[in-house]
Amino acid sequence: MSVSRQKKVYLPTATRKNQYITIGFPLTDEYLSAYSNLDACYDEFSKLVYQLAEKQELYNVHVVTTDKLPMVRFHSEAYCLNSDEQLRFFYNPAHHEANRLHSVAGFRARKLRIVFLATGNDLRSNSAAFHSHVQKFIAELKPLLPVKDVPIKVRDHQHISYDFFAKAKGLKETYGYKLRAVDSRYHRRHCELPENVSTLNYVTINIPVERRIKRQLLANNATDFSSLYQNVCDKFIQATKSKQLNRVAVVANGKLPLVRNSKYEQLTSTNEFQMIGFDPHSESPEPICHWDANKLVDAFRFVIVAGKSDETDEGYGRFMNQVEEALRLFTNEFDIDKEHIDVILRFHQHISYKA
Repeated sequence: MSVSRQKKVYLPTATRKNQYITIGFPLTDEYLSAYSNLDACYDEFSKLVYQLAEKQELYNVHVVTTDKLPMVRFHSEAYCLNSDEQLRFFYNPAHHEANRLHSVAGFRARKLRIVFLATGNDLRSNSAAFHSHVQKFIAELKPLLPVKDVPIKVRDHQHISYDFFAKAKGLKETYGYKLRAVDSRYHRRHCELPENVSTLNYVTINIPVERRIKRQLLANNATDFSSLYQNVCDKFIQATKSKQLNRVAVVANGKLPLVRNSKYEQLTSTNEFQMIGFDPHSESPEPICHWDANKLVDAFRFVIVAGKSDETDEGYGRFMNQVEEALRLFTNEFDIDKEHIDVILRFHQHISYKA
């Protein structure tokens, strides 16, 4: 089948944009010995962080000492939700600011982590400036730490999200995106990155398992869902392969897919996260499917990872058009209430490096 050559992807004007940067380093015995106790360490460190952040015009900053993974989503109200493994931030970048320490009394973190949430408007246009401010923050922070040459890991997360069926709900207006690579955008705006930068670009798709899909796919009183999940996986792999999208994963076990570059990171799944590892340089990896045959999930979760061959000088617009074409083929196989059910498609762009 034909593959799109369109260099821009046209997404709903209601598309949400988020960016956040995390930096972290190990909380060693040597580091902790510089403070009278654990609480003093957290308190003094957080006060230093807020002071330096204010100088760099970083206005939504969180110190996390719970070893929970930050997850960020757009919302009209600002709040945080905790699970055993996640710290979920909901906020509107145009309106919300905060300084907050997230800690548990007596709990010693493996890492001290700082989360910078982007604020203001036009996040993608201002993403390089935001990253530059964080780089300056790190340069000021390092000499003030009680231990010298602390190995700091920087992760820059950006994503845009939208309802794949927005048009069916009457949202016809769109805007064209080229979706340039992060390192390319930063270079054009004079935000310099180290040579050894790990990059990852991928799409996640969530399809709720609602009434109509259950009626279509499930036998009455079913307790083994293997055939259901195998059917979904086969159809998804067939649709993506027809659009030359070979780095794909399906997760149907109630866990959240966490995508990492398998070339650089160790992958260990947890109770809440299903680790998905892809090397963008690998041309034909095997599809990854994880499901729990004894559990009917509330959503099918899909991942499509971009490879090096999907990156062009113009960006990932062509890749996203291929994704949309494949998803259109795939969703046409199911009875989905497009006028009422949201199928959220999220395009992620990550970079990470050691500062």
